[in-house]
Amino acid sequence: MAGQEHHGMKPLEGLSPYCNVKKYGHENEGEQRDDRFGRMFPKLSPAYTNPNILSAIGAKGGPMDGGAKNDRTDTVPVGMIFFGQFVDHDITLDASTTFDSVVDNPGEIANVRTPTLDLDCIYGLGPEAQPYLFEQGGPFGGVKLLTGADNPGQAGLAEHDLLRAPNGRAIIGDPRNDENRIISQIQLAIIRFHNHVADTIHGETGLEGHELYEASREETTWHYQWALVNDFLTAMCGIPVVEKILGCGRKHYCGPVPFIPVEFSVAAYRFGHSMIPMKVQTRKGESALELFGSLLGQGFDAVGDPRAVVDWHELLFTPENRQVERAQKLDTKLAGDLLALPFIAPPAENSLATRNLLRGNTFLLPGGEKIADAIGCDEATIKKVIKKVEKVNGDLGADGIPLWLYLLAEAEVIGRAEVNGSDKEGEALGPVGATIVAEVIIGLLELDEHSYLGANRNWSPREEWNTLGKLVTVAQPALPAV
Repeated sequence: MAGQEHHGMKPLEGLSPYCNVKKYGHENEGEQRDDRFGRMFPKLSPAYTNPNILSAIGAKGGPMDGGAKNDRTDTVPVGMIFFGQFVDHDITLDASTTFDSVVDNPGEIANVRTPTLDLDCIYGLGPEAQPYLFEQGGPFGGVKLLTGADNPGQAGLAEHDLLRAPNGRAIIGDPRNDENRIISQIQLAIIRFHNHVADTIHGETGLEGHELYEASREETTWHYQWALVNDFLTAMCGIPVVEKILGCGRKHYCGPVPFIPVEFSVAAYRFGHSMIPMKVQTRKGESALELFGSLLGQGFDAVGDPRAVVDWHELLFTPENRQVERAQKLDTKLAGDLLALPFIAPPAENSLATRNLLRGNTFLLPGGEKIADAIGCDEATIKKVIKKVEKVNGDLGADGIPLWLYLLAEAEVIGRAEVNGSDKEGEALGPVGATIVAEVIIGLLELDEHSYLGANRNWSPREEWNTLGKLVTVAQPALPAV
Protein backbone atom coordinates (compact mmCIF):
# COMPACT_ATOMS: atom_id res chain seq x y z
CA MET A 1 0.00 0.00 0.00
CA ALA A 2 2.88 2.36 0.77
CA GLY A 3 4.21 1.86 -2.75
CA GLN A 4 0.81 2.70 -4.21
CA GLU A 5 0.61 5.92 -2.23
CA HIS A 6 4.16 6.83 -3.28
CA HIS A 7 3.04 6.65 -6.91
CA GLY A 8 -0.01 8.81 -6.25
CA MET A 9 -2.50 5.95 -5.77
CA LYS A 10 -4.83 5.53 -2.82
CA PRO A 11 -6.22 2.15 -1.75
CA LEU A 12 -9.97 1.69 -2.19
CA GLU A 13 -10.75 0.76 1.38
CA GLY A 14 -14.07 -0.90 2.15
CA LEU A 15 -14.92 -1.89 -1.43
CA SER A 16 -15.24 -5.48 -2.52
CA PRO A 17 -13.11 -6.44 -5.55
CA TYR A 18 -16.32 -7.88 -7.05
CA CYS A 19 -17.91 -4.42 -7.19
CA ASN A 20 -18.01 -2.17 -10.22
CA VAL A 21 -19.22 1.03 -8.57
CA LYS A 22 -20.76 3.68 -10.81
CA LYS A 23 -22.65 6.87 -10.11
CA TYR A 24 -24.86 5.51 -7.35
CA GLY A 25 -22.23 3.85 -5.16
CA HIS A 26 -22.36 4.27 -1.38
CA GLU A 27 -20.83 7.37 0.17
CA ASN A 28 -20.22 5.84 3.60
CA GLU A 29 -19.38 2.18 3.06
CA GLY A 30 -17.29 1.98 6.21
CA GLU A 31 -20.28 2.71 8.46
CA GLN A 32 -22.40 -0.26 7.33
CA ARG A 33 -22.78 -3.10 9.85
CA ASP A 34 -23.63 -6.69 9.04
CA ASP A 35 -26.16 -6.88 11.88
CA ARG A 36 -28.15 -3.88 10.60
CA PHE A 37 -30.25 -3.13 7.54
CA GLY A 38 -29.07 -0.51 5.04
CA ARG A 39 -29.81 1.22 1.74
CA MET A 40 -28.78 0.17 -1.75
CA PHE A 41 -29.57 3.57 -3.32
CA PRO A 42 -28.84 6.07 -0.52
CA LYS A 43 -28.68 9.08 -2.86
CA LEU A 44 -32.26 8.71 -4.13
CA SER A 45 -35.04 10.64 -2.42
CA PRO A 46 -38.01 8.71 -1.02
CA ALA A 47 -41.37 8.35 -2.69
CA TYR A 48 -44.64 8.87 -0.84
CA THR A 49 -48.17 7.79 -1.61
CA ASN A 50 -51.21 8.67 0.47
CA PRO A 51 -51.81 5.62 2.70
CA ASN A 52 -55.54 5.72 1.92
CA ILE A 53 -54.70 5.26 -1.75
CA LEU A 54 -52.36 2.38 -0.90
CA SER A 55 -55.06 0.73 1.21
CA ALA A 56 -57.51 0.98 -1.67
CA ILE A 57 -55.00 -0.51 -4.11
CA GLY A 58 -54.26 -3.48 -1.87
CA ALA A 59 -57.75 -4.06 -0.50
CA LYS A 60 -59.80 -7.19 -0.93
CA GLY A 61 -61.81 -6.61 -4.11
CA GLY A 62 -59.39 -3.87 -5.20
CA PRO A 63 -57.21 -3.67 -8.31
CA MET A 64 -54.62 -6.13 -6.95
CA ASP A 65 -57.17 -8.80 -6.05
CA GLY A 66 -56.59 -11.72 -8.40
CA GLY A 67 -59.34 -13.80 -6.81
CA ALA A 68 -58.77 -17.44 -7.65
CA LYS A 69 -56.16 -16.50 -10.29
CA ASN A 70 -54.82 -19.53 -12.10
CA ASP A 71 -52.52 -18.11 -14.75
CA ARG A 72 -49.39 -20.22 -14.36
CA THR A 73 -45.83 -19.63 -15.51
CA ASP A 74 -44.24 -21.91 -18.09
CA THR A 75 -40.93 -22.49 -16.33
CA VAL A 76 -41.07 -21.72 -12.59
CA PRO A 77 -42.05 -24.63 -10.31
CA VAL A 78 -44.23 -23.61 -7.39
CA GLY A 79 -41.79 -25.15 -4.91
CA MET A 80 -39.26 -22.50 -5.93
CA ILE A 81 -41.45 -19.79 -4.37
CA PHE A 82 -41.53 -21.54 -1.00
CA PHE A 83 -37.78 -22.11 -1.26
CA GLY A 84 -37.51 -18.33 -1.66
CA GLN A 85 -39.34 -17.96 1.66
CA PHE A 86 -36.87 -20.35 3.26
CA VAL A 87 -33.97 -18.24 1.93
CA ASP A 88 -35.58 -15.10 3.33
CA HIS A 89 -35.70 -16.70 6.76
CA ASP A 90 -32.01 -17.58 6.42
CA ILE A 91 -30.93 -13.94 6.05
CA THR A 92 -33.53 -11.51 7.45
CA LEU A 93 -35.65 -10.87 10.50
CA ASP A 94 -36.89 -7.39 11.40
CA ALA A 95 -38.48 -7.74 14.83
CA SER A 96 -38.82 -4.06 15.72
CA THR A 97 -40.47 -1.83 13.08
CA THR A 98 -44.18 -1.11 12.64
CA PHE A 99 -46.38 0.71 10.12
CA ASP A 100 -46.92 3.69 12.41
CA SER A 101 -43.31 4.87 12.37
CA VAL A 102 -40.72 6.22 9.95
CA VAL A 103 -37.41 4.47 9.36
CA ASP A 104 -35.09 7.23 8.23
CA ASN A 105 -31.92 5.28 8.96
CA PRO A 106 -32.27 1.50 8.45
CA GLY A 107 -28.77 1.20 9.88
CA GLU A 108 -30.43 1.58 13.27
CA ILE A 109 -32.71 -1.43 12.67
CA ALA A 110 -31.30 -4.73 13.88
CA ASN A 111 -31.36 -7.73 11.56
CA VAL A 112 -31.88 -10.62 13.96
CA ARG A 113 -30.61 -13.18 11.42
CA THR A 114 -27.06 -13.30 10.09
CA PRO A 115 -27.08 -11.70 6.60
CA THR A 116 -25.05 -14.58 5.18
CA LEU A 117 -26.45 -17.63 3.47
CA ASP A 118 -24.98 -19.95 6.09
CA LEU A 119 -28.05 -22.05 6.94
CA ASP A 120 -28.07 -20.92 10.55
CA CYS A 121 -31.81 -21.59 10.37
CA ILE A 122 -30.79 -25.27 10.05
CA TYR A 123 -27.72 -25.45 12.30
CA GLY A 124 -28.70 -22.91 14.93
CA LEU A 125 -25.66 -22.02 17.01
CA GLY A 126 -24.04 -25.39 16.35
CA PRO A 127 -23.64 -28.65 18.30
CA GLU A 128 -21.75 -27.10 21.22
CA ALA A 129 -24.23 -24.30 21.95
CA GLN A 130 -27.40 -26.21 20.97
CA PRO A 131 -26.62 -29.93 21.39
CA TYR A 132 -30.32 -30.80 21.55
CA LEU A 133 -30.51 -30.27 17.77
CA PHE A 134 -27.98 -33.04 17.13
CA GLU A 135 -27.49 -36.76 17.53
CA GLN A 136 -25.38 -37.77 20.53
CA GLY A 137 -22.79 -40.55 20.74
CA GLY A 138 -21.05 -42.64 18.11
CA PRO A 139 -19.29 -41.37 14.96
CA PHE A 140 -22.23 -39.07 14.17
CA GLY A 141 -22.52 -37.56 17.65
CA GLY A 142 -22.62 -33.79 17.28
CA VAL A 143 -22.81 -34.24 13.51
CA LYS A 144 -26.23 -35.39 12.35
CA LEU A 145 -29.30 -33.27 12.96
CA LEU A 146 -32.29 -34.85 14.67
CA THR A 147 -35.71 -35.22 13.03
CA GLY A 148 -39.03 -36.61 14.17
CA ALA A 149 -37.83 -40.06 13.08
CA ASP A 150 -35.38 -39.96 16.01
CA ASN A 151 -38.20 -39.43 18.53
CA PRO A 152 -40.30 -42.61 18.73
CA GLY A 153 -42.71 -41.03 21.21
CA GLN A 154 -43.53 -38.07 18.95
CA ALA A 155 -47.16 -37.61 17.93
CA GLY A 156 -48.31 -37.86 14.32
CA LEU A 157 -46.23 -39.03 11.37
CA ALA A 158 -42.90 -38.57 13.13
CA GLU A 159 -40.84 -40.16 10.33
CA HIS A 160 -42.02 -37.40 7.99
CA ASP A 161 -41.77 -34.49 10.40
CA LEU A 162 -39.35 -32.22 12.19
CA LEU A 163 -38.24 -33.04 15.71
CA ARG A 164 -40.91 -31.69 18.07
CA ALA A 165 -41.33 -30.94 21.76
CA PRO A 166 -44.30 -32.39 23.70
CA ASN A 167 -46.27 -29.19 22.98
CA GLY A 168 -45.90 -29.79 19.22
CA ARG A 169 -43.41 -26.99 18.61
CA ALA A 170 -40.55 -27.80 16.23
CA ILE A 171 -37.06 -27.92 17.74
CA ILE A 172 -35.19 -26.10 14.94
CA GLY A 173 -32.82 -23.20 14.37
CA ASP A 174 -35.54 -20.74 13.28
CA PRO A 175 -39.14 -21.26 14.50
CA ARG A 176 -40.50 -19.38 11.46
CA ASN A 177 -39.64 -22.41 9.36
CA ASP A 178 -42.59 -24.21 10.88
CA GLU A 179 -45.20 -21.52 10.17
CA ASN A 180 -46.71 -23.47 7.27
CA ARG A 181 -46.44 -27.08 6.26
CA ILE A 182 -44.55 -26.56 3.00
CA ILE A 183 -41.73 -24.54 4.52
CA SER A 184 -41.46 -26.99 7.42
CA GLN A 185 -41.03 -29.76 4.86
CA ILE A 186 -38.25 -27.73 3.17
CA GLN A 187 -36.55 -27.43 6.57
CA LEU A 188 -36.87 -31.19 6.99
CA ALA A 189 -35.51 -31.87 3.48
CA ILE A 190 -32.39 -29.76 4.10
CA ILE A 191 -31.81 -31.49 7.45
CA ARG A 192 -32.07 -34.86 5.73
CA PHE A 193 -29.69 -33.67 3.04
CA HIS A 194 -27.11 -32.66 5.65
CA ASN A 195 -27.39 -36.10 7.28
CA HIS A 196 -27.00 -37.76 3.86
CA VAL A 197 -23.89 -35.66 3.20
CA ALA A 198 -22.49 -36.72 6.58
CA ASP A 199 -23.04 -40.38 5.71
CA THR A 200 -21.34 -39.87 2.35
CA ILE A 201 -18.28 -38.02 3.69
CA HIS A 202 -17.90 -40.48 6.58
CA GLY A 203 -17.96 -43.39 4.13
CA GLU A 204 -15.38 -41.72 1.86
CA THR A 205 -12.96 -40.35 4.48
CA GLY A 206 -13.69 -42.00 7.83
CA LEU A 207 -14.03 -38.58 9.47
CA GLU A 208 -15.96 -38.43 12.75
CA GLY A 209 -17.01 -35.90 15.36
CA HIS A 210 -16.21 -32.20 14.95
CA GLU A 211 -14.18 -32.68 11.76
CA LEU A 212 -17.05 -34.56 10.13
CA TYR A 213 -19.54 -31.91 11.27
CA GLU A 214 -17.51 -29.06 9.78
CA ALA A 215 -16.94 -30.90 6.49
CA SER A 216 -20.62 -31.89 6.23
CA ARG A 217 -21.86 -28.41 7.07
CA GLU A 218 -19.62 -26.79 4.46
CA GLU A 219 -20.56 -29.32 1.78
CA THR A 220 -24.27 -28.95 2.55
CA THR A 221 -24.12 -25.16 2.68
CA TRP A 222 -22.16 -24.80 -0.54
CA HIS A 223 -24.57 -27.06 -2.44
CA TYR A 224 -27.47 -25.01 -1.08
CA GLN A 225 -25.73 -21.80 -2.17
CA TRP A 226 -25.01 -23.24 -5.61
CA ALA A 227 -28.66 -24.18 -6.07
CA LEU A 228 -29.69 -20.71 -4.93
CA VAL A 229 -27.55 -19.05 -7.61
CA ASN A 230 -27.89 -21.55 -10.45
CA ASP A 231 -31.51 -22.66 -9.96
CA PHE A 232 -33.36 -19.96 -8.04
CA LEU A 233 -31.65 -16.81 -9.32
CA THR A 234 -31.51 -17.93 -12.93
CA ALA A 235 -35.22 -18.78 -12.80
CA MET A 236 -36.32 -15.59 -11.04
CA CYS A 237 -33.83 -13.06 -12.48
CA GLY A 238 -32.71 -14.63 -15.75
CA ILE A 239 -29.46 -16.27 -16.81
CA PRO A 240 -28.14 -13.12 -18.60
CA VAL A 241 -28.53 -11.01 -15.44
CA VAL A 242 -26.85 -13.58 -13.20
CA GLU A 243 -23.97 -14.18 -15.62
CA LYS A 244 -23.39 -10.44 -16.10
CA ILE A 245 -23.15 -9.82 -12.35
CA LEU A 246 -20.83 -12.79 -11.82
CA GLY A 247 -18.66 -11.82 -14.78
CA CYS A 248 -18.67 -8.02 -14.62
CA GLY A 249 -19.21 -7.29 -10.93
CA ARG A 250 -21.96 -5.66 -8.91
CA LYS A 251 -22.71 -1.99 -9.59
CA HIS A 252 -25.21 -1.10 -6.88
CA TYR A 253 -24.85 -3.51 -3.93
CA CYS A 254 -21.40 -2.65 -2.62
CA GLY A 255 -19.73 -2.20 0.72
CA PRO A 256 -17.25 -3.77 3.12
CA VAL A 257 -19.63 -6.24 4.79
CA PRO A 258 -22.70 -8.26 3.82
CA PHE A 259 -25.92 -6.47 4.77
CA ILE A 260 -29.60 -6.49 3.80
CA PRO A 261 -30.82 -3.39 1.91
CA VAL A 262 -34.38 -2.28 2.56
CA GLU A 263 -34.97 -1.98 -1.20
CA PHE A 264 -34.47 -5.76 -1.20
CA SER A 265 -36.22 -6.82 2.01
CA VAL A 266 -39.17 -4.41 1.91
CA ALA A 267 -39.89 -4.51 -1.83
CA ALA A 268 -37.90 -6.54 -4.36
CA TYR A 269 -37.73 -9.84 -2.50
CA ARG A 270 -41.48 -9.77 -1.88
CA PHE A 271 -42.12 -10.57 -5.54
CA GLY A 272 -43.07 -14.13 -4.63
CA HIS A 273 -46.31 -12.95 -3.03
CA SER A 274 -47.73 -12.56 -6.54
CA MET A 275 -46.68 -16.10 -7.52
CA ILE A 276 -48.30 -18.05 -4.70
CA PRO A 277 -51.43 -20.01 -5.74
CA MET A 278 -54.47 -20.35 -3.52
CA LYS A 279 -54.17 -24.14 -3.73
CA VAL A 280 -51.12 -26.41 -3.94
CA GLN A 281 -51.00 -30.06 -4.97
CA THR A 282 -48.41 -31.73 -2.77
CA ARG A 283 -48.99 -35.40 -3.70
CA LYS A 284 -49.35 -37.12 -7.06
CA GLY A 285 -52.94 -37.97 -7.91
CA GLU A 286 -54.34 -36.10 -4.90
CA SER A 287 -56.48 -32.97 -4.85
CA ALA A 288 -54.81 -29.60 -4.38
CA LEU A 289 -54.92 -28.28 -0.81
CA GLU A 290 -55.93 -24.81 0.34
CA LEU A 291 -52.92 -22.59 1.00
CA PHE A 292 -54.33 -21.49 4.37
CA GLY A 293 -56.30 -24.65 5.03
CA SER A 294 -55.83 -26.91 8.04
CA LEU A 295 -53.36 -29.23 6.28
CA LEU A 296 -50.94 -26.73 4.72
CA GLY A 297 -51.55 -23.39 6.32
CA GLN A 298 -51.48 -24.17 10.02
CA GLY A 299 -47.99 -24.99 11.23
CA PHE A 300 -46.43 -25.18 14.70
CA ASP A 301 -47.79 -28.67 15.29
CA ALA A 302 -47.06 -32.28 14.39
CA VAL A 303 -47.82 -33.63 10.92
CA GLY A 304 -50.92 -35.72 11.42
CA ASP A 305 -52.22 -36.29 7.89
CA PRO A 306 -50.26 -38.02 5.09
CA ARG A 307 -51.61 -35.48 2.60
CA ALA A 308 -49.51 -32.83 4.36
CA VAL A 309 -46.29 -34.72 3.61
CA VAL A 310 -44.83 -32.95 0.58
CA ASP A 311 -43.55 -34.98 -2.35
CA TRP A 312 -40.90 -32.64 -3.78
CA HIS A 313 -41.02 -34.42 -7.13
CA GLU A 314 -44.40 -32.70 -7.57
CA LEU A 315 -43.21 -29.18 -6.68
CA LEU A 316 -39.67 -28.99 -8.14
CA PHE A 317 -37.87 -30.20 -11.23
CA THR A 318 -36.16 -33.49 -10.28
CA PRO A 319 -34.64 -36.45 -12.14
CA GLU A 320 -38.05 -38.16 -12.05
CA ASN A 321 -39.16 -35.61 -14.67
CA ARG A 322 -42.79 -35.40 -13.55
CA GLN A 323 -45.44 -32.89 -14.57
CA VAL A 324 -44.46 -30.33 -11.95
CA GLU A 325 -46.95 -27.77 -10.66
CA ARG A 326 -46.01 -24.25 -11.78
CA ALA A 327 -46.09 -20.97 -9.87
CA GLN A 328 -48.55 -18.21 -10.71
CA LYS A 329 -47.54 -15.52 -13.20
CA LEU A 330 -45.61 -12.63 -11.67
CA ASP A 331 -47.86 -9.60 -12.12
CA THR A 332 -49.81 -6.95 -10.21
CA LYS A 333 -52.36 -9.49 -8.95
CA LEU A 334 -52.27 -11.58 -5.77
CA ALA A 335 -54.38 -14.59 -4.88
CA GLY A 336 -57.52 -13.37 -3.13
CA ASP A 337 -56.71 -15.21 0.11
CA LEU A 338 -53.57 -13.10 0.52
CA LEU A 339 -55.67 -9.93 0.71
CA ALA A 340 -57.55 -11.19 3.75
CA LEU A 341 -55.01 -13.17 5.75
CA PRO A 342 -56.95 -15.42 8.13
CA PHE A 343 -54.32 -15.31 10.88
CA ILE A 344 -54.47 -11.50 11.25
CA ALA A 345 -57.59 -10.29 13.04
CA PRO A 346 -59.13 -6.87 12.27
CA PRO A 347 -58.68 -4.02 12.94
CA ALA A 348 -55.07 -4.89 12.14
CA GLU A 349 -54.31 -4.67 8.41
CA ASN A 350 -54.78 -8.15 6.96
CA SER A 351 -54.11 -7.52 3.27
CA LEU A 352 -50.61 -8.66 2.39
CA ALA A 353 -50.57 -6.27 -0.58
CA THR A 354 -51.50 -3.26 1.57
CA ARG A 355 -48.97 -4.23 4.22
CA ASN A 356 -46.21 -4.35 1.58
CA LEU A 357 -47.22 -0.98 0.13
CA LEU A 358 -47.40 0.72 3.52
CA ARG A 359 -43.97 -0.58 4.47
CA GLY A 360 -42.55 1.23 1.43
CA ASN A 361 -43.71 4.52 2.95
CA THR A 362 -42.38 3.52 6.37
CA PHE A 363 -38.89 2.79 5.07
CA LEU A 364 -38.72 5.86 2.78
CA LEU A 365 -38.13 3.76 -0.32
CA PRO A 366 -37.44 5.58 -3.58
CA GLY A 367 -40.02 5.28 -6.35
CA GLY A 368 -39.56 2.42 -8.76
CA GLU A 369 -38.95 4.68 -11.76
CA LYS A 370 -36.19 6.52 -9.88
CA ILE A 371 -34.34 3.28 -9.24
CA ALA A 372 -34.98 2.19 -12.83
CA ASP A 373 -33.27 5.36 -14.02
CA ALA A 374 -30.42 4.82 -11.56
CA ILE A 375 -29.63 1.35 -12.88
CA GLY A 376 -29.76 2.56 -16.48
CA CYS A 377 -33.17 1.50 -17.81
CA ASP A 378 -34.09 3.39 -20.97
CA GLU A 379 -36.94 5.89 -20.96
CA ALA A 380 -39.20 3.74 -23.15
CA THR A 381 -38.96 0.81 -20.73
CA ILE A 382 -39.75 3.00 -17.73
CA LYS A 383 -42.72 4.59 -19.48
CA LYS A 384 -44.06 1.15 -20.38
CA VAL A 385 -44.13 0.16 -16.71
CA ILE A 386 -45.62 3.50 -15.60
CA LYS A 387 -48.37 3.12 -18.19
CA LYS A 388 -49.24 -0.32 -16.82
CA VAL A 389 -49.45 0.98 -13.25
CA GLU A 390 -51.56 4.00 -14.21
CA LYS A 391 -53.92 1.84 -16.28
CA VAL A 392 -54.77 -0.22 -13.20
CA ASN A 393 -54.34 2.24 -10.35
CA GLY A 394 -54.52 5.73 -11.85
CA ASP A 395 -51.95 8.47 -11.37
CA LEU A 396 -50.12 7.95 -8.07
CA GLY A 397 -48.52 11.39 -8.10
CA ALA A 398 -45.16 12.86 -8.92
CA ASP A 399 -43.29 11.35 -5.97
CA GLY A 400 -42.91 7.99 -7.65
CA ILE A 401 -44.59 4.61 -7.91
CA PRO A 402 -44.19 2.43 -4.78
CA LEU A 403 -41.18 0.23 -5.50
CA TRP A 404 -42.91 -3.09 -4.84
CA LEU A 405 -45.81 -2.19 -7.15
CA TYR A 406 -43.42 -0.95 -9.84
CA LEU A 407 -41.49 -4.24 -9.77
CA LEU A 408 -44.67 -6.31 -10.12
CA ALA A 409 -45.80 -4.20 -13.08
CA GLU A 410 -42.34 -4.42 -14.60
CA ALA A 411 -42.45 -8.20 -14.34
CA GLU A 412 -45.88 -8.28 -15.98
CA VAL A 413 -45.06 -6.11 -19.02
CA ILE A 414 -41.35 -6.91 -19.46
CA GLY A 415 -40.42 -9.93 -17.41
CA ARG A 416 -37.35 -12.11 -17.31
CA ALA A 417 -34.43 -11.57 -19.67
CA GLU A 418 -33.80 -14.63 -21.83
CA VAL A 419 -30.53 -15.94 -23.29
CA ASN A 420 -31.73 -15.21 -26.83
CA GLY A 421 -32.10 -11.52 -26.00
CA SER A 422 -35.89 -11.51 -25.64
CA ASP A 423 -37.99 -10.95 -22.51
CA LYS A 424 -40.55 -13.37 -21.09
CA GLU A 425 -43.47 -11.37 -19.71
CA GLY A 426 -44.93 -12.48 -16.39
CA GLU A 427 -42.46 -15.33 -16.00
CA ALA A 428 -40.16 -13.66 -13.46
CA LEU A 429 -38.57 -10.35 -12.48
CA GLY A 430 -37.86 -7.54 -14.94
CA PRO A 431 -34.61 -5.54 -15.12
CA VAL A 432 -34.95 -3.50 -11.91
CA GLY A 433 -36.24 -6.33 -9.73
CA ALA A 434 -33.74 -8.80 -11.15
CA THR A 435 -30.84 -6.41 -10.59
CA ILE A 436 -31.72 -5.81 -6.94
CA VAL A 437 -32.39 -9.45 -6.08
CA ALA A 438 -29.46 -10.94 -7.97
CA GLU A 439 -26.91 -8.34 -6.86
CA VAL A 440 -27.89 -8.74 -3.20
CA ILE A 441 -27.89 -12.56 -3.18
CA ILE A 442 -24.63 -12.79 -5.12
CA GLY A 443 -23.15 -9.98 -3.02
CA LEU A 444 -24.02 -11.75 0.23
CA LEU A 445 -22.08 -14.76 -1.03
CA GLU A 446 -19.12 -12.83 -2.40
CA LEU A 447 -18.75 -10.86 0.83
CA ASP A 448 -18.76 -14.03 2.95
CA GLU A 449 -15.32 -15.63 3.14
CA HIS A 450 -16.94 -18.94 4.12
CA SER A 451 -19.27 -19.24 1.09
CA TYR A 452 -18.32 -20.97 -2.12
CA LEU A 453 -18.14 -17.64 -4.00
CA GLY A 454 -16.12 -16.05 -1.21
CA ALA A 455 -13.77 -18.96 -0.51
CA ASN A 456 -13.40 -20.93 -3.76
CA ARG A 457 -14.90 -19.59 -6.98
CA ASN A 458 -13.59 -22.67 -8.81
CA TRP A 459 -15.71 -25.02 -6.69
CA SER A 460 -18.46 -27.00 -8.38
CA PRO A 461 -21.07 -29.34 -6.86
CA ARG A 462 -21.27 -33.09 -7.04
CA GLU A 463 -23.32 -34.27 -9.99
CA GLU A 464 -25.76 -36.12 -7.77
CA TRP A 465 -26.53 -32.96 -5.74
CA ASN A 466 -26.15 -30.18 -8.32
CA THR A 467 -29.75 -28.92 -8.46
CA LEU A 468 -32.31 -27.90 -5.88
CA GLY A 469 -34.56 -30.77 -6.95
CA LYS A 470 -31.82 -33.32 -6.38
CA LEU A 471 -30.84 -31.77 -3.07
CA VAL A 472 -34.29 -32.00 -1.47
CA THR A 473 -35.19 -35.44 -2.82
CA VAL A 474 -31.92 -37.39 -2.44
CA ALA A 475 -32.78 -38.45 1.12
CA GLN A 476 -36.60 -38.38 0.86
CA PRO A 477 -38.02 -41.63 2.32
CA ALA A 478 -40.97 -43.54 0.95
CA LEU A 479 -44.10 -41.43 1.35
CA PRO A 480 -46.91 -42.53 3.66
CA ALA A 481 -50.02 -43.89 2.00
CA VAL A 482 -52.95 -41.49 1.72
